[in-house]
Amino acid sequence: MVAHVEAFLVERQALGFRTNGPNASQLRSFARFYDGSGHTGSLTTNLVIEWAKGHARTDGPRAWARRLDSLRPFATYLLREDPATEFPQNQIFGKSHRRVTPHIYTEEEVVTLLAAARHLEPMGGLRPAAYEAFYGLIAATGLRVSEAIKLRCADVDLGSRCLTVRMTKFRKSRHVPFHSTVASALTDYLAVRDRFLPRAADEPFFVSTPGRSLKSRAVHWTFQRLRSKAGIVARGAHPEVRIHDFRHTFICRRIQRWQADGADIDNAIAALSTYVGHAKISDTYWYLTGIPDLMAIAGNRFEEFVCREIGNG
Repeated sequence: MVAHVEAFLVERQALGFRTNGPNASQLRSFARFYDGSGHTGSLTTNLVIEWAKGHARTDGPRAWARRLDSLRPFATYLLREDPATEFPQNQIFGKSHRRVTPHIYTEEEVVTLLAAARHLEPMGGLRPAAYEAFYGLIAATGLRVSEAIKLRCADVDLGSRCLTVRMTKFRKSRHVPFHSTVASALTDYLAVRDRFLPRAADEPFFVSTPGRSLKSRAVHWTFQRLRSKAGIVARGAHPEVRIHDFRHTFICRRIQRWQADGADIDNAIAALSTYVGHAKISDTYWYLTGIPDLMAIAGNRFEEFVCREIGNG
């Protein structure tokens, strides 16, 4: 089975898929389990279920279902070679993914959190300037944390007010225009940055100390300190607010503004999906949350539509 898995990964790589992520690790784990079980026949449903339930890091039906999902494409590949291949065809453990309601920030919460970042130690130093600009940029553009961390100086064009996000999720690059207020905030950050180290095109844009770029773990750890200091209480289903909730908030507020302006959402959502780097429009809809402000505007528009249709009828 190990040989089959490696052949499958070679084929996937040739088709342009990533083969060095968690799914590849899961496949190799299954192959070792299969070969170690002494089973020499075709893949069976019972064997797959035994692996899914017995080798998950976390227990429970959702974890088991996710492991089945990681194995499903490989089972399809095996079926081409061996028609006797078995694999669970229904959701025997239920859904593998469930949307947990995110926290949608208010403007006041964002302002308070950025003010807390501005007062990080050392006061007036590079670290507080970097974190305030970093979190502010994510809130204003909906960037992923990894995308903001990977920005280089050459990727930030303040003159044309545009970011270049390179080879991110789904191996796509894109341009991300931003507002003049964002350009002003980034200019202020660069004024501080330039006092501590020279600017070079291929150097990281966000640095917390001279010569040291922001790291994901530090970004999340610092955020939790700031969140606590700002006293932001989670309104979603997560126990605490998250940086990723900025992305949810950005998309919800953008739709809210378009609804208020009477925009054609079906057309506008396609542009928004490209802007935030989604491969499918359905991924963008996943981020929408029925917050009261958005639902009130959408409800009013629907009421106007119904009245107009009745009047025309």
